[in-house]
Amino acid sequence: MMTVFSLINIILILGMFGISIYGFVLFVKLANRGIKALDIYIEEKTKKDL
Repeated sequence: MMTVFSLINIILILGMFGISIYGFVLFVKLANRGIKALDIYIEEKTKKDL
């Protein structure tokens, strides 16, 4: 009976690990888009000032 709980625990840990990696990848993609948008915003503002 204890091995069943251990197996379920390992599956849950691996699932949470996979979800956390996926979330980190999505966060990096979002940060990359934010940096690009900020660069475009800064470029537009500096062109208007000149």
